[in-house]
Amino acid sequence: MLSWVKSRSRKQGDRPVLDKEWEEAERFIRLFYAENPSAGAVRSRLREVAAEIGRSGTYTHTPAELAFGARVAWRNSSRCIGRLYWRSLRIRDRREAGTADAVAEECVEHLTAATNNGKIRPTITVFAPDRPAERAPRVRNEQLIRYAAYRAPDGAVIGDPLNLGLTDQALELGWQGRGGRFDVLPLIIEAEGGPVLRELPSEVILEVPLTHPEYAWFADLGLQWHAVPAISNMCLEIGGICYPCAPFNGWYMGTEIGARNLADADRYDQLPIVAERLGLDITNDRTLWRDHALVEVNVAVLHSFAAAGVTMSDHHTEARRFMTHLEREERSGRVCPADWSWIVPPLSGSLTPVFHRYYDEAQLTPAFVHHMV
Repeated sequence: MLSWVKSRSRKQGDRPVLDKEWEEAERFIRLFYAENPSAGAVRSRLREVAAEIGRSGTYTHTPAELAFGARVAWRNSSRCIGRLYWRSLRIRDRREAGTADAVAEECVEHLTAATNNGKIRPTITVFAPDRPAERAPRVRNEQLIRYAAYRAPDGAVIGDPLNLGLTDQALELGWQGRGGRFDVLPLIIEAEGGPVLRELPSEVILEVPLTHPEYAWFADLGLQWHAVPAISNMCLEIGGICYPCAPFNGWYMGTEIGARNLADADRYDQLPIVAERLGLDITNDRTLWRDHALVEVNVAVLHSFAAAGVTMSDHHTEARRFMTHLEREERSGRVCPADWSWIVPPLSGSLTPVFHRYYDEAQLTPAFVHHMV
């Protein structure tokens, strides 16, 4: 097939198709037709793709190919424990939205659809791909919803230290934060030239105040977190095509918030505060005060999301689901890549089934990837 493509390209007077471009396209198209036999004849589609690449240097996915590619990219995500429901990913094809305002509007609609009044739905919104000599829109924010970070005069950080750089960019572009611990940052969108700010309406941001089922004082800590973890700075790569703006979400696993976002020393660093309120001895690591405090923070997170009616999974349940996903993939004859350091939960890892085995670490496509630019 490759020799036919090059020959046809030369006859048409177009530039020769690069081997890598065609090979990636052919691999994906064959995968699509292999897993979707009702789609028709693969050879006909390969000829269409080859001709389009020969004319323009790229090609266009059909809506069905785009949806399949996005779902398989989730299936291939080696760092995600929650892949059992990869087939349920809702696809929002917004490749026609090219301006900053259009991208912002669709990000708002994404949050509305994904939040679903707390019944979180796995959702992806796919914007235009990069094309030869044409850079597609991008969102600089790591997630659609991120909390700002401010430097206090004494060197302390108010808010989420993870987002100091993004907050600085927003402030330089004219944003005026309130200086709080949980100020939602505006989107920084690159389209039609330089970066621009677009605020997210408060009504589409569902946040959960954190309380504890046993300790009333926990509410006094003023902690909260948002409901939808929508990743927005990763490129969706399908068959050699890069979609640099493709926000996607599942739902939170409790430890993502309770054992990382709120607990890490370089994030909100709440364990010493919680331990003090619990009356624990924090002078010696052998008292396991961090472990005790960590459990209570995670109890609060799970309790609060449940009380608010917001979808969230615990790490024991999600680990069992992942093992079910792994078994299904192996029965289907597919490799299931997994990064052990990400799949094993950051709390009580050895109590979950995912701890007790090793995994394939193959790099499969389609995939979600980070690009430097």
